[in-house]
Amino acid sequence: MVALSVDSLFDAAVRIQVEERSVSITFTLDAISIKFPTTRRLAEFLLVPHYYILPYFAMMEQEELVTRAERVGILTTVQGSRKMIALMNAKYRKEIEAIIGHTIFSELAQRCEPVK
Repeated sequence: MVALSVDSLFDAAVRIQVEERSVSITFTLDAISIKFPTTRRLAEFLLVPHYYILPYFAMMEQEELVTRAERVGILTTVQGSRKMIALMNAKYRKEIEAIIGHTIFSELAQRCEPVK
């Protein structure tokens, strides 16, 4: 069993996306949101009871990393997208590019960079 943390949940989310070969991204005028796996799917993937995951999602919402959208699921916020894209870039770039392509990933990474 992996030690649970916000970082481990982000890592598990990306690993699930890689395993399922599916990344759902929503573009709006001012943001990019990435769909998180369900809390049940994350618990199953991490081999922990579902209720272990829930407090971490409350923390992630409080830290404005994710938001829950009724009938849509859990989506990253601007800050959460930056965190997820940085993780993808650091650890899973090759795998993510195999799913969404080099050009799209490069554009995502560029658009999610913090404003300097």
